[in-house]
Amino acid sequence: MAEEASDIADDGRQDAAQGAVIVGVVPGHPVRVVKEAARYAKLLGAHLLVVNVDVTRFVTYEDPDGYVHSAPIDINIATGEADLERVTAETTASLEGSGVDWSVRQLVGDPAIAMKHLAEQVDARLLVVGTRRHGIGESIREFFTGSVAARLAHRQHRPVLVIPLGDVVPDDQEIWPA
Repeated sequence: MAEEASDIADDGRQDAAQGAVIVGVVPGHPVRVVKEAARYAKLLGAHLLVVNVDVTRFVTYEDPDGYVHSAPIDINIATGEADLERVTAETTASLEGSGVDWSVRQLVGDPAIAMKHLAEQVDARLLVVGTRRHGIGESIREFFTGSVAARLAHRQHRPVLVIPLGDVVPDDQEIWPA
């Protein structure tokens, strides 16, 4: 059952997200990531918290009550809203009939840092992310920004489940071309 992220924070249902399995997704992400996260949430008897991070916005400050104020890097904030709508629609379609209690929340800023802070707030049981697709463009981006999975694994104590996506790289081929 889906709930809007703002509903959880506003009407006291934050407890529903306590001990959640958190899965990080982007629009168009393969449904395998969400389905695997849902499987683990079901096994653990936990809420599934589907998270999309708007990297076009950054945190300006956080109130003591946890409300995060953000500002756009780009004036066009409709992109983040459209991404959240698409993630919600894709998640609804992929989890239909699964019986998993889930909700969607959008965070802002650096994906690894934002997911880490959310995991601390809800005392998450597991973090789930997908790998990036293989390719020179993705390799260059990962070189500069780092792997979200690796950064999560090194910056907090919760288990991180990484779902492989795309083509498997053969053992005799370099993952990051020289």
